[in-house]
Amino acid sequence: MFLHRHPYPPFLFDGVKKLIVGTLPPPRFSMDALKEGDVDFCYGSRDGQLWPILDRIFKLGLKFESTQEAIAQRKAFLIEKKIGICDIVESAERAKVDASDLGMQKVVLRDIFGYLVKYSTVNTLLFTGGNSKNGPEYFFRKLCRQHSVVLEVLNDKVPRIHRFEHPITKKVIKTISLTAPSGAANRAVGSLPSYKKMKNKNLNFNTIDFRVLQYQDFF
Repeated sequence: MFLHRHPYPPFLFDGVKKLIVGTLPPPRFSMDALKEGDVDFCYGSRDGQLWPILDRIFKLGLKFESTQEAIAQRKAFLIEKKIGICDIVESAERAKVDASDLGMQKVVLRDIFGYLVKYSTVNTLLFTGGNSKNGPEYFFRKLCRQHSVVLEVLNDKVPRIHRFEHPITKKVIKTISLTAPSGAANRAVGSLPSYKKMKNKNLNFNTIDFRVLQYQDFF
């Protein structure tokens, strides 16, 4: 079994208002085996779509390369927009060394509720995926049950929106379950009625365009 540990601590700072919450980056980020074009930071996989999406929304002019400048660009953007990153998985075991969420076993979760006490300015959690098994919302629901927290549904269509009251701070926090920014989720995107409608109007419309339209409403 391969022990897959998260290579990055949560990216948090005073005044943070939104948290991006995913699971684990590809195993190579934990093995010091980055590929050309990877960025040594959260969501830095050259195959991932989060930073390309945010680059388009905010016209950031990001560099997609293994340099300190590329890392600094991303950190500066997050701090300016008061967006933190706190992936929910600390570690997991894998029989196969790949990035599949379903392949995670014996998962150790981070104390999201504890971080929300320390960084009480947070008002929104942005899940990079939904409630499918081993997705970020799936694990967050597990933590909610442990803390006797109830998620109230505000919108049950993609992107799903909930809210909950923190058991200690009593602050009401919203959760948004975004369409995952990965190539593996493209098939699910293609089956959405809203995507099909947009595709019928414009044959050049693609799954990244769809995510850009979705993400810009919440970032």
